[in-house]
Amino acid sequence: MTTRRKSRQVKVGKTAIGGSSPVSVQSMLNTRTTDVDACIRQINELTDAGCDLIRIAVPDEASAAAFGEIAKKTGLPLIADVHYSYKLAHLALDGGAKKIRMNPGNMRDFSEIGALARRMSDAGVPVRVGVNGGSLDPKFKGMKESDALMESALECANAFERCGMRDIVVAIKASDVRTMVEANRKLAAACDYPLHLGVTEAGTLRSGLVKSALGIGALLNEGIGDTVRISLSAPPVEEVLAGKTLLRSLGLKNDCVEVVSCPTCARTEIDVAKLADAVERATAHVRLPLKIAVMGCPLNGIGEGENADLAVAGGKEKSVILLGGKIVERVPTETLMPHFMAMVDDYIAEYSKNRTFEE
Repeated sequence: MTTRRKSRQVKVGKTAIGGSSPVSVQSMLNTRTTDVDACIRQINELTDAGCDLIRIAVPDEASAAAFGEIAKKTGLPLIADVHYSYKLAHLALDGGAKKIRMNPGNMRDFSEIGALARRMSDAGVPVRVGVNGGSLDPKFKGMKESDALMESALECANAFERCGMRDIVVAIKASDVRTMVEANRKLAAACDYPLHLGVTEAGTLRSGLVKSALGIGALLNEGIGDTVRISLSAPPVEEVLAGKTLLRSLGLKNDCVEVVSCPTCARTEIDVAKLADAVERATAHVRLPLKIAVMGCPLNGIGEGENADLAVAGGKEKSVILLGGKIVERVPTETLMPHFMAMVDDYIAEYSKNRTFEE
C-alpha cells in the first residue's frame, strides 16, 4: 500500500483537509452567484451526491452580498473563490465564508495579505492559494512551467505564513496533465501544506474525465493529495460522481457504491448501459461500501457477480440475479429492469438497517 504524504491539517467548517483525514471531493457551482435560489438548488444536488466541499465564485460586490444570503440559507461551510480584489475576500468573510481561494496570478500585491491573514486566522478560516497555468504571474513565465507554478504558489503561501497564518491549502493546476503532475510532485516534496489536486480546463465530460483520472489518479496513487476537484465542462454533479469513483477505485473511499458493468458484445442479452446508468443514478446519494455488478451475459457475469454484493447476469429469456455471490433468482428478462431496481432499493434499505443496528 502506498504511504500517504504527511501534511498539516486544516478545517473548513467541520470538514478536515490533510493530516490523516480522508481525501475529500469538491465541486464548484456554475450558476450565477446572484441567483440565490439557483445556487441553493445546485448546492442541495451536490450535497445529495456526496460532495464534501462546495466553492462559489465571488466576482463582484453583488455576488459577495449574495454569497452571504446563500451561506445563511444553507448552513453549509462554503468556499469563496476570489480573484483580483482583497476587498471581495473581506466581503466574503463578512458573508460567512469558511475558506477563501485566492489566485496570486491576479492578486500580485501582497501588501494587503497581512490584514487578510490576521482576520482569517482569528476567525479560523483557511486560505487556498490556487495557482493556474492560465493566469500565472508574468514574472515567473521565463521558467519551466512546473517550476513557475510551484514558485508562485510557495511565494504566496510563505507571505501568509510570515503574517502568522498556518491554515493554508495549496493548489497548482494546469490543463496539461504532465505539467500538473510534475508540478505537484515538486510541490509535495517542498512543503507540508495540504494539496488540492485538479486538472484545470480539463474539457468536456469525456476528455475531462480522462485527463483528470490520469493526473489526479497518478498523484493519489503516489500518496500525494488531500482534496480533489474533477473540473468538467458539464453539470457540477458529474464532478462529484467522478471524484467519488476515482477515490473508490484507488481504495481511498469506501462510503460510496461502486457499479461495475461489462462493455457488451454480441453475447449481450440486456440493455447493460441503461440498467447500469439507472443503478448508478439511484445510488449516487448512498454512502455505503457496496458493489453492484450489471453484466450482459453469463460468460463473465456469474464470476463477476460472485465478487459483488448484488449482481445481474443477463440472459435471453431469463436473467440471473446474485446476492452475496450466490444465485438467488432467475427472472424474465423482459421485466428485469424494474425488478432489479426494486431489489437495489430493498438491499440498500436492509443493509442500512443492519449496519445501524450493528453500530
